[in-house]
Amino acid sequence: MKNSLRIKRSTGVAAAVLGVSALVLSACGAAPEEGNGGDVEPIDYTACMVSDEGGFDDGSFNQASHEGLTRAKDELGVETREAESNASTDMGPNIDQMVDAGCNMIITAGFMFEDLPLNAAEANPETKFAVVDYGYETVPENMRTLNYNTAEAAYLAGYVAAAYSKSGKVGTFGGAEISTVTDFMFGFENGVERYNEDNDADVEVEGVDTFVGDFSNTVKAKQISENFLQSGVDVLMPVAGPLGQTAVDAVNESASEDDAVVWVDTDGHEYANGGDTAVLTSVMKNMGLTVFESIEQDVNEEFASEAYVGTLENEGVGIAPFYDFEADLPDGLQGELDALRAEIIAGEVDPLD
Repeated sequence: MKNSLRIKRSTGVAAAVLGVSALVLSACGAAPEEGNGGDVEPIDYTACMVSDEGGFDDGSFNQASHEGLTRAKDELGVETREAESNASTDMGPNIDQMVDAGCNMIITAGFMFEDLPLNAAEANPETKFAVVDYGYETVPENMRTLNYNTAEAAYLAGYVAAAYSKSGKVGTFGGAEISTVTDFMFGFENGVERYNEDNDADVEVEGVDTFVGDFSNTVKAKQISENFLQSGVDVLMPVAGPLGQTAVDAVNESASEDDAVVWVDTDGHEYANGGDTAVLTSVMKNMGLTVFESIEQDVNEEFASEAYVGTLENEGVGIAPFYDFEADLPDGLQGELDALRAEIIAGEVDPLD
């Protein structure tokens, strides 16, 4: 397998980074787990989190959001509770458990919750709610939403993928055809097109209309990944939550040493099983930080009901380092990425246009 045979590359780091580290706790969706701060003086505040069916070890938004909860426990001294949803039918009851447990704030991770947190917030005005990766037209005063302009970072990742590609073909696929998925895909596609324009290249993008249909069908996702690699795609960006692991597996099992993955949500070099040999870079949302800051604001009685949007400018999104792949990228690429980032921040480039 490639993950045992791949020759390591030089270890330099080139891209601007949003730091994240892996930490996994479990709750199982029954009685919520709880914990207190370690060396910090405990305070009378309980922060709670409910995962979607991906769980807190999904290597994606659940896991990254969970880090913010853990950080709040360690640095602020809050008590924490968590409930892991084993199925979509667990999500509503798990929120209800947290309300009944007297949580000061309840955080939900992922769009699969849809209106469940909003309904709970409206029914429980004394409890604060923070919703990761989902938004509403209007929210009550006890709720804030945490979303991320992933197209900005995906644009940079598409540029990197095109710069790396040996075959001249890169690809992407999604879990479901929803905006939180397609924003990654379209931003990636436009970043490749920008590379072509700037470098008189002709790198092709495949798969912007390819979807698994859900976020759980590992067999279908693995087949999609393998089909892309067999067609000559040598950089693949799956936007499918835990199904991204199937692309990493396919790359590590492929015959070509050049095949690579662009991971999403977190740093796949750290989070994906075998990511250290397969992940070129990652499109990252700084979910752990924004979850932590939401809790911190409420602890300090500064909670604001708002629609937070993470961008390149506020460092809510970014791309991960290139790690061992750096030696395979063109000289001067980092300078080009810095210039693109400045153009996006200045509004001179629309990653979705």
